[in-house]
Amino acid sequence: MTTVTGTRCPTLAFFDVDETLIAEKSMIEFWRHWSHLHPDQVATDWLRAEAAVTPDRETLNRGYYRRYAGVALADLEAAGRTWYDGYRRGGAAFVRSALRAVAAHRAAGREVVLVSGSMRPLLAPLAAELAVSTVVCTELVVGPGGVLTGEVHRPMIGAAKGEAVVRVMRERGADPQDCFAYGDHESDLAMLRAVGNPVVVGDSPLLNDEAERFGWSVASARRGPFRSEST
Repeated sequence: MTTVTGTRCPTLAFFDVDETLIAEKSMIEFWRHWSHLHPDQVATDWLRAEAAVTPDRETLNRGYYRRYAGVALADLEAAGRTWYDGYRRGGAAFVRSALRAVAAHRAAGREVVLVSGSMRPLLAPLAAELAVSTVVCTELVVGPGGVLTGEVHRPMIGAAKGEAVVRVMRERGADPQDCFAYGDHESDLAMLRAVGNPVVVGDSPLLNDEAERFGWSVASARRGPFRSEST
């Protein structure tokens, strides 16, 4: 699309991260790493147990971040970099189709934006490696002395994702019909519906029903290493 002055509007490509771009849930994988660093912390199983009895993802999201109350943000950022450096080396750490899509969008001159319920200390290393400058995520509340309060400003889940995508498109002056979004879970539905080119990654029954109904694209969730798909 071009504007009335003849200047072409930017085109954006929005990517969910967990199980869309990386193959695992970053918050769970990082907690496994964190609990090894801090043996006094509860093991990873508490996350799965809470998910079983608390299906609301926003409530789960807030409960997860309360586990970091009293932690210095700088320490969490350092741990996030160490975790990602190890994670990225895995032979099945990424979703191959999504990595190809990121590379293709960047090659086409489109801005790639990460949109995730995860936190910036985990997403920043991934964004740096992918040369992505914009990350929209669950932002942690930082108290005096750079110490986390355990609260977040708003979980970047569900409707919040859709609203964030719309806001970024407006800020950039992008036409939603020209933009892309990639997601794997029903909590990504608002984000997918906000753009003209939604892509379902994987086999979510709900999202695949939407894809069939509205003619959306569907991409494989096959896993692979980082380098083979990004170069």
